[in-house]
Amino acid sequence: QVQLVESGGGLVQPGGSLRLSCAGSGSISSITDMGWHRQAPGKQRELVATITSSGRTNYADSVKGRFTISGDNTKNTVTLQMSSLKPEDTAVYYCSAYLLVTGLGYKTYWGQGTQVTVSS
Repeated sequence: QVQLVESGGGLVQPGGSLRLSCAGSGSISSITDMGWHRQAPGKQRELVATITSSGRTNYADSVKGRFTISGDNTKNTVTLQMSSLKPEDTAVYYCSAYLLVTGLGYKTYWGQGTQVTVSS
C-alpha cells in the first residue's frame, strides 16, 4: 500500500558531496516523521538523521555538521544532503517513514536502500 523509493547514491571521493532523495507513494494519510538509516558491511543498521512533520531534526553525532536532512510534507519526500564525506560513511542508506496509512493506522515503512561508497 505504501512505497518508499530512494535515489541518489553512488561513488564519491572523500571530501565530496552526495544528495539522497526518497519519495513516498500509496495510501498515505499523513507522515509523522521520515528519516535515513545506514548499514555498513558487518555492522548493525544505525540512525543517520530524522525529521518530523513539524520540521524538527535529529542527527547522529557522526554526521552532525556534515549532513542536512529536509522534507516536504506536501510531496511526501525527504532529502539527505551529505557533504565532507568520509570513507566511514560508506554504507547502504535506507529511507524510513512513520506514517498513517488509510484504513490501517500508523506503520513504519522502509525503502529498498541505496549504496553510498566513499573512496579514492
